[in-house]
Amino acid sequence: MRLQRQVVDYALRRRSLLAQVYSGRTGVSEVCDANPYLLRAAKFHGKLSSVMCPICRKEQLTLVSWVFGDHLGAVSGSARTAEELVVLASRFEEFSVHVVEVCRTCSWNHLVKSYVLGETRPARPTRPSRPPRRTSNTRTARNSARTASE
Repeated sequence: MRLQRQVVDYALRRRSLLAQVYSGRTGVSEVCDANPYLLRAAKFHGKLSSVMCPICRKEQLTLVSWVFGDHLGAVSGSARTAEELVVLASRFEEFSVHVVEVCRTCSWNHLVKSYVLGETRPARPTRPSRPPRRTSNTRTARNSARTASE
């Protein structure tokens, strides 16, 4: 089973946003606005990365994976560990995963990448082709041929 499909990397958007912050066009308070729920998810479900926070430069960023999908039910919209993602991928149809980097010190957060996991939907079986339908002209021609031979 191929795990990650339809991967979208947001590195260019991140670089652009950081350039705006460093130049003063965007305030730090506008980008360091992590929701308390996101910060808690980073603490309990996140994976520590090797990248230092680009804003405060005091702490390594934490990566948090959020899952979304119609077939997930109550699980949709929650943070999951890498191990849980593997289990979900084997149990459910396609769902999307959004990976967010978070600094637990200054509340910097940014979407890093998104991708699709889960069992691919089986292709719909094609119907066998039917022979062409007879038209009324064909029947009339046959009937008149029969009556002519009788």
